[in-house]
Amino acid sequence: MIAAFVLNAGLNFILGLVIAKLLGPADFGRFALATAGAIVLNTLLFEWLRLSATRFYSQRVRAGEPWIRHGLDRAYAVLGLALLAAAMLCAGFGVEAGPESRGALLAGTAFAALGIGVFDYHAALARARFDGGLYLGLVGLKNALAFTLMVATAWYLPQPACVLVAFAVGQCASVFLLRGPLRDPAAPVHRVRLRETWRLFMVYGLPLIAANAIYQAMPFLNRAALAAQAGFAEAGYFALAADVTLRSLSTLGTALDLLLFQLAVRAEELSGAAEAERQVARNAATVVALLLPCAVGFWAVLPALQALVVPEAYRGPFAAYALLLLPGLFCLAMMNFALNPVFQIRRRTMPVIAASVLGLAVNGAGLLVLPPLMGPAGIALAQTAGLAAAFLGLALRALAGPERLRLPWREIAAAAAACLVMGLALAPFRALPPATALALCVPLGAAIYGALVWIFDIAGLRGAVEERFRRRHPAPAA
Repeated sequence: MIAAFVLNAGLNFILGLVIAKLLGPADFGRFALATAGAIVLNTLLFEWLRLSATRFYSQRVRAGEPWIRHGLDRAYAVLGLALLAAAMLCAGFGVEAGPESRGALLAGTAFAALGIGVFDYHAALARARFDGGLYLGLVGLKNALAFTLMVATAWYLPQPACVLVAFAVGQCASVFLLRGPLRDPAAPVHRVRLRETWRLFMVYGLPLIAANAIYQAMPFLNRAALAAQAGFAEAGYFALAADVTLRSLSTLGTALDLLLFQLAVRAEELSGAAEAERQVARNAATVVALLLPCAVGFWAVLPALQALVVPEAYRGPFAAYALLLLPGLFCLAMMNFALNPVFQIRRRTMPVIAASVLGLAVNGAGLLVLPPLMGPAGIALAQTAGLAAAFLGLALRALAGPERLRLPWREIAAAAAACLVMGLALAPFRALPPATALALCVPLGAAIYGALVWIFDIAGLRGAVEERFRRRHPAPAA
């Protein structure tokens, strides 16, 4: 599952660069704005159901509690049909006004949100069943279809709305082609159970979806403010830097979360709530130990990455925005993968909303104060300040008080110290020619941090590798 997710993120990264080159900065700015809107729309409509699938669906539930899947399917069907009707209505106005019209862009946004929702739901079902083969097949097929359809559309019909529709078609087609393995065994529908299930999903998922919508609205509002202040091209620079930086942090984090949170759910099923909380604490230490070096490594290779990978039209602003956005996006990754699971496993998710509202307020205050003083860079700093405030607020709720999560602080401090050593060692190489810097920084950084992790067994990673090796190569009997 982790390999499939990393493959998916890598291909999406390449696809984003190709689309940016084919559309150009201005149209890519519109495409990025519409994509951010599609993510917000998907979050508002479908995210509570996807989160409920990861929390309440499993291989055991698939066999013994079929009403969970029935409730998920029917809720998705109702919301999906409503969104499809809205998309078709916007498309009708767009056909009349042309592919560059606001109606066409809104239609593309709605179609993209529908495609994301359909794919993410079925991918979550495969992960909750720990069916890695099915998940890998779903991800591989989706990427093959999306790459082919989106690149061909951007080449022949270089309009953001058309590319968004191609994206949606690829997502939905991959689910349709694998609909057989994704099905559950046939079972009668219990109407009373359906109502109870929907109530459970809403109580658990709606606070999380509200918080996620706020976090997705932040870049949407910031990109809109930047477009109004400095034009769509500047919004395109900001969007590419934000997307690449976020993916550099969230790719591994999301891949880990696919497995680690399901392990916490399984621990609760097998051993109770106390063991689930201990698993969440261990997960948090693992997330810090693996994501913090990603952030430091991204900083180290940023000049080389800009020179070698980023399209020429985006160079300069890309590195400036990425450097300003990096601390805030790291805070967002820590919230999503280390702190949110604390409240998810407890089924008390309201504190997540309070933290997101705090972050949005700080972001809004920054938009009022910083751009007049610093220009477009002030918008990036406003986003970073908002995400940092949200992280601090949520950390206080999770780590203070009588029910605080007891983290392995020694492991976290050891990971931070190892990252500091790695960053100091890599700093001189940032000024080298790009190809040389990239060729040296990646293996050297991995070697330094890996050696420190192995020597001091940071977050128990050495022990996990040794245990895995013993299982694969058991010692011969005496």
